[in-house]
Amino acid sequence: MKIKKIILSFVATFIIVNIYAQTAEPGEYNYQKRSLFEILPVTSSDIIFIGNSITDGCEWSELFNNINVKNRGISADRTYWILDRLDYIIKGKPRKLFVQSGTNDLGAGYSPQSVVDNIAKLIDRFQAESPETELYIQSIFPVNDDFKKYVNHISKGKEIIETNALLKQLCIRKGITFIDIYSKLVDENGKLNEKYTNDGLHLMGAGYLVWKKAVEKYLN
Repeated sequence: MKIKKIILSFVATFIIVNIYAQTAEPGEYNYQKRSLFEILPVTSSDIIFIGNSITDGCEWSELFNNINVKNRGISADRTYWILDRLDYIIKGKPRKLFVQSGTNDLGAGYSPQSVVDNIAKLIDRFQAESPETELYIQSIFPVNDDFKKYVNHISKGKEIIETNALLKQLCIRKGITFIDIYSKLVDENGKLNEKYTNDGLHLMGAGYLVWKKAVEKYLN
């Protein structure tokens, strides 16, 4: 009986933690960036990159020398927060949308399937409301646990691999292009190559050049 109570208590705690994770509010920076993105134009000529800090950290228009390539990444963003800020992008009906997200979800305790479910909702919205937008789902990037700064993220190497496999399957079902960038950034030990990062999670300039090379054929 005592063991049963312990198990029930554990299950209840797990449920509460997951409910909290799913209802947690974005921080001030997220709302600051949202308020800016809501007033910046998105047009049918634009190519939008959306995601978290890894997307936020790049100067996309300069990287591709194209003013129509626009950054809509927000540091610390999660897939379910991205779902909550799609209206202004969908309204603009951009020519292309590149999505790269999920690392923060996994770091917050989300399951791989929950990440994929949210990406599926994003795809469904665009296919219903802006069907002319070409969608590209990019893999979650590898992490490197030799660094110790982002411990909740860099410990999710296995979950990232699982999520990427599910995302690829989702894209096949939805008729969406899946872009594997993971394999281009990972080293022989299955970790984010040290030459592309200085914290085990985010990219240095050389890493962004790898990313550029992986996606540039889809921009043209």
